[in-house]
Parts: sequence; C-alpha cells; structure tokens
Amino acid sequence: MIKKKLAAIRHVALDMDGTIYRGRTVFESTVPFLSLLKEFEIGYTFLTNNPSKSVADYLQYLGDLGIVATERQLYTSTQATIEYLLKECPEIAQLFVLGTPSMCEEFSAAGFKLLPDSPAAEPDAVVIGFDTTLSYERLCRAAWWISRGKPYFATNPDRVCPTDQPTVLVDCGSICAALEKATARKPTAVLGKPDPAMIRGILDHHSLQPWQLAMVGDRLYTDMAMARAAGTVGVLVLTGETTAEQAAQASPAPDLVVPSLAELGVKLKAARTQHAEV
Repeated sequence: MIKKKLAAIRHVALDMDGTIYRGRTVFESTVPFLSLLKEFEIGYTFLTNNPSKSVADYLQYLGDLGIVATERQLYTSTQATIEYLLKECPEIAQLFVLGTPSMCEEFSAAGFKLLPDSPAAEPDAVVIGFDTTLSYERLCRAAWWISRGKPYFATNPDRVCPTDQPTVLVDCGSICAALEKATARKPTAVLGKPDPAMIRGILDHHSLQPWQLAMVGDRLYTDMAMARAAGTVGVLVLTGETTAEQAAQASPAPDLVVPSLAELGVKLKAARTQHAEV
C-alpha cells in the first residue's frame, strides 16, 4: 500500500530543522535525497514553523549549509500568519509583536505598523513568535495587552525548537503557555503547522491533488497532524524530536516512519522504479 502511495508522489513538502538539518549540522542524507527528487522530477518545498528568520535569511542560511533553494521553494509560519491576518482580519493594522528583528521586518514589509513597548501605544492585536530576543519587559507588555482583551495570534504551536547545542530552545508554544497562564486567555488563532493551509497553498500553486504530495517531518503534533488534516501522505523521520517509541505509539500512525531521509529515498526509488516497470 505504501509503495503505491510513494509511486504517486509528485511533490515533497520538507520540514527543515530536525528533518534536513539540526541546528547548523546538515544530515548526511539531505543533499543525496534532494538530488534523488530532482532525478525523478519530483518538486519540493521547504516548510518551517520557525519564524525567527526571514525568507531571505533562510535562503542565505540554507546556502551556507550547501542547500540551494529559491524563494518559491520556501514557506514559513511568518508568511502563513501574515496571509491569515490580511485575509481574515483586514481591520488589524497595528501590532505589538514578540519576535526577532527579521520576523518584525517581514510584518512591516507586509504593511503592518509595529508598536513600541509603551502603555500609550495601543495595538489592534498581539503576535507571538519564536522570539530568540525575548525580554521580560516585552513579555509582560504582551500579557498586558492580552489581559486588556486584545486578540493575539501565535505563529506556530511548537513547544521547543530542535538544536544540536546543549540547551533547550523555548519556542512559541511555550511562550504562549506562559501568556495563557498569566492572562487566562488562549491565542485567538495558532498558525503554521499543523494548520493545513500551509499545505493547501502548495497544492494550489502546483495544481496537485493531496495524494500527490508527501509531508516529511520529525514531529507528530505538527508535521504529521497537518499531513492528516490535508489528506496528504505523512512521512515521519526520526532525526528530530520524535523517538521511535513515540512513533510506535502514535494513533493514528503516520503513513510511513523512517530513520532518516536516506531510507525514504530508498523506498521512494524502489516504488518509482517498480511503478515504471509495470
């Protein structure tokens, strides 16, 4: 059954941190896997829930790691959040944002006015991201506006960000958990994966049916949940957050679980070769 699904794949949506690299360490299987996709004329898009870098930053980052990509091959949770606000909340113009300078620049470029940390600068809404520059004062200001009834939006639900360093990177989901405890209010909306809109945009852009796309990632509660919600093929790699034990206990289970992209490449090649011979 999985061979038939893999043989039908025309495009692959690839999570980034934990799937093609960890921190600044590229997995050995990444470049050969991308070459295999090109060999079989399978398109691919890099998806990330990490909004701390802009699209330009990510393209530079990938290039420094030896991975060539174009702007059209990248989609971030910042972009997903901006698109959501522009479409669903056109009345929102002024924001108080917990985010990195790169993330803030993208909101500004999209036409939003970002307000300073002041009780006199009242925003229309608050946006929470994976803010690696977070200060206690700004966290408290965000809580203040949320407690005053302002809607607030999370760029992604991730609790931690994968890293190859001896630390825990507290991500947007955990920052929102602190704000929820402080204000007794949940985010108005949580964007990024597992919101299936991240996948639907790719399907529409490439004129694909859900069964023609594989979502490849390392997290059950974002990558695999999104694949299931969008009706695409879900492939879990065990190079990031999810352990083999957690994968075995997952219900519903991913369509396929592999140790890394290397094994996925082998299975994809076998499925395509067998299909061509039939």
